[in-house]
Amino acid sequence: MGQVDFAAMREAMVLSQLRTSDVNDGAVIAAMSSVPREDFLPEDRRASAYIDRPVPLGNGRSINPPLATGRLLTIAEIGEGDKVLLLGDATGYSAALLDTMGVDVTVVSEDERPEALQEGVTWVQGKGVEGYAAGAPYDAIVIDGVVPEFPAALTAQLTEGGHVAMGLVERGVTRLVSGRKVNDVIGFASLADMEMAEVPGFEVKRPEFQF
Repeated sequence: MGQVDFAAMREAMVLSQLRTSDVNDGAVIAAMSSVPREDFLPEDRRASAYIDRPVPLGNGRSINPPLATGRLLTIAEIGEGDKVLLLGDATGYSAALLDTMGVDVTVVSEDERPEALQEGVTWVQGKGVEGYAAGAPYDAIVIDGVVPEFPAALTAQLTEGGHVAMGLVERGVTRLVSGRKVNDVIGFASLADMEMAEVPGFEVKRPEFQF
């Protein structure tokens, strides 16, 4: 088998998946054009780095399709120098993109820091559902996949006027969702149906019914 041309695959991803599907933030496009997505995947998964669907990583985890990542970072309306809380990053790839965009990014993950990730990213081992209050407030919160609901505890960690970008399960359908905090309340809007990776640790625990 010949050597895989990842640079050509990355260029094709940008042209056919991103630019045709509302990923129109120049900084996002530039980052996804330059960061080698394959470096953040296990060796036996690298050939699938640029396919347009989630790539299984093992242990019940998957990395988002490139389009989902691009759309999430676009709708978060992130600018250079912003402070961003990133949750659910399965590999460090999304953190690397934000770092390339000049963002002050803090990742909360139960996993260890990926070797491929540069030192400019703050990586905190912990429960994503709890965020990281010590680094708050953040200009944006990005959940890198789909969850059943936005944890209420994270609202206080977002600055007034700050944005949220995530995937949300609504009546069994996975949707791309954006939010904005106004008067200490986050209002959400569904933008599109979209395939995304599930983020573990955000399961909703309802109180047990007692007679």
